[in-house]
Amino acid sequence: MSVYHVTAMLEAAVDMLACRPGRIIVDGTLGGSGHARRICEAIDPGGVFIGIDQDRDAIDQAHRVLPADNPRIHIVHGNFVDLPLFLSQLGIAAVDGILIDIGLSLHQIEASGRGFSFNRDEPLDMRMDVRADVSAADLVASMGEQELARTFSRYGEERWARRIARHLVAQRRAHPVTTSAQLARLVSEAVPAAAARKQKIHPATRVFMALRIAVNRELEVLDRFLGTAVDLLKPGGRLCVLSFHSLEDRIVKHRFRAMQRPCTCPPLFPQCVCGRQATVQLLTRKVLRPTDAETRNNPMARSTRLRALEKL
Repeated sequence: MSVYHVTAMLEAAVDMLACRPGRIIVDGTLGGSGHARRICEAIDPGGVFIGIDQDRDAIDQAHRVLPADNPRIHIVHGNFVDLPLFLSQLGIAAVDGILIDIGLSLHQIEASGRGFSFNRDEPLDMRMDVRADVSAADLVASMGEQELARTFSRYGEERWARRIARHLVAQRRAHPVTTSAQLARLVSEAVPAAAARKQKIHPATRVFMALRIAVNRELEVLDRFLGTAVDLLKPGGRLCVLSFHSLEDRIVKHRFRAMQRPCTCPPLFPQCVCGRQATVQLLTRKVLRPTDAETRNNPMARSTRLRALEKL
């Protein structure tokens, strides 16, 4: 879910979807329904819209924002990885466009009360879907030192992962880590002061991101979805993905390139013998980023990356 509503990057994504009246479009991450409202306007009349989100708050927001009396608008409380099931339940074989916007919504950061922000003192939850079994507090309490360090390093690319993990394990013996404020303080204590002063971001930023990704299994879900998404598109259908950090974007880039260049023959072969044909063409040869003007107006959008493809 995006951290902003109607922005230049949003308009770019909607334009890339080629939304027109009568088309069937999926928004797999409703968030604040900024994308959804814009898409519904573009595909009316006659279009079908399927909006999905795992966060119940986003579902409630969609019901407030989108027309309640339009039978062609379908709101689903679930995860976009289950899109094949949702389309089957609706009797839809294929769609004209899919948008996935991965990240945190402004609501989740500022008003969800689930500990996504290191600037707030809230229960250390971080579940996007509160029906899930494991929270961030559960991971911090149950993971061993090495597992915590691997999580912070793999998902947060945190330089001080081992040091932070060691400090958390030592401190949790006396005081369980149950709030976002506690976690932010402990991480800040573990990061060397000189290193913290040189950083442009809060010392806890990467640890919070790593725990959120681990709790929600975000990279695994994204990779699984991209493995089947093109099969759900009509010929000429488009898939657009907005991501917010390098780990997500790397998965998108590699998946897109593999579909565009599916040949598995060794590089030394004079010609292809595997017979694998490209199934897509890339609409974004290079990743699209926000302009300097948009970043100045909306600093939270500065890390946005947009990639898109079209099914052949």
